[in-house]
Amino acid sequence: MEDNYYTLEGMHYKDNKPVRIIIKDGFIESMEPLAALEDSELYIAPGFVDLQVNGYRGVDFNSIELTVDDVRKACLFLLEEGATSFFPTIITNSFNQIASLTSTISLAREQDELVRSMIPGIHLEGPFLSGEDGPRGAHSKQYIQPPDFEFFQALNESVNGLIKMITLSPEWPDAADFIKKAAAHQVLVSIGHTAADGEQIREAVKAGAALSTHLGNGAHVMLPRHPNYLWDQLAEDSLAATVICDGYHLPSSVLKVIEKVKEDKMLIISDSVALAGLPPGDYTAPVGGEVTLTEQGKLHLKNEPKLLAGSAQSILWGVNTLTSMGITALEKAIEKASILPAKLLNLPQKDGLQAGAPADLLLFRKENGRMELIKAIKMGDPGPINQ
Repeated sequence: MEDNYYTLEGMHYKDNKPVRIIIKDGFIESMEPLAALEDSELYIAPGFVDLQVNGYRGVDFNSIELTVDDVRKACLFLLEEGATSFFPTIITNSFNQIASLTSTISLAREQDELVRSMIPGIHLEGPFLSGEDGPRGAHSKQYIQPPDFEFFQALNESVNGLIKMITLSPEWPDAADFIKKAAAHQVLVSIGHTAADGEQIREAVKAGAALSTHLGNGAHVMLPRHPNYLWDQLAEDSLAATVICDGYHLPSSVLKVIEKVKEDKMLIISDSVALAGLPPGDYTAPVGGEVTLTEQGKLHLKNEPKLLAGSAQSILWGVNTLTSMGITALEKAIEKASILPAKLLNLPQKDGLQAGAPADLLLFRKENGRMELIKAIKMGDPGPINQ
């Protein structure tokens, strides 16, 4: 709470030892060990940082009808799922449409302190992607174009540099030059929706690309055994990789391989669409048309259960899915969704549970190895805590 101390006690998520955290003015003032706790089943972890959110619970960041109030609602909805910071993701469209959407998000940040604290930047996914069917995914072919730094710079300057991430395909002839310029402007460049060959991927990394976007998705249905752009991205040691861990976009075997190769560079994202967080049922989606959201959390084309229509789950779901598959321990999954993505973008949340870090915290219990979220705390504001 502003201008006041706030004390929080619980088990440290990483070492399972009792701690007391002192919060002042939205930041962790200190953390000290305790001999014992009254409630030894209450855990404290850093808040999630989701690098790719297209929408949530009816709010669509790519809808022409997006309002400032919608952005705030999405923040509140996502906070309930443990995302204390996130990057609204704007996909391929016309310059004017992208500019309109980014402007609305920027305005929401200007007008609302919570929105400003939760949205450190925007993720632009497109329009510099592959035009090929498969890698292009659901992005409109009409607006796919080669990397154009003047296009990007005009967009970003219109929102005072709020676009902090961009996903592109390095298969275009001038992609490396674009990447160098974007990286020089402190924009995180990620490889995604690509049909690039190995040399193009290596050139992109050399130019400054630091991430692969939802590795394993946004790809051809059939690929040559080798070489192919999945192996090439896995082989680049300096490339981190985001993955959709909803249990549907990637099988456990693929997630296990990515985790083994990338280790701390494997990051969890939701890539959630507007229908995420809504009750099971049939819906009409902007992309995919008639779709079904099952009770098990799978979003697919209506009457076509094998064809996914986007990710319909939160980053919390992804943490629990990765853990329940036995791919990594819960504390590691938490870090893949919190301090590790924050480190990639050099956000203050990268310090986790340390003095001086923002008091972006999660209170949770463990149920059969899963994370049962009790409360998300943003910048030290505890609100009501229902245990």
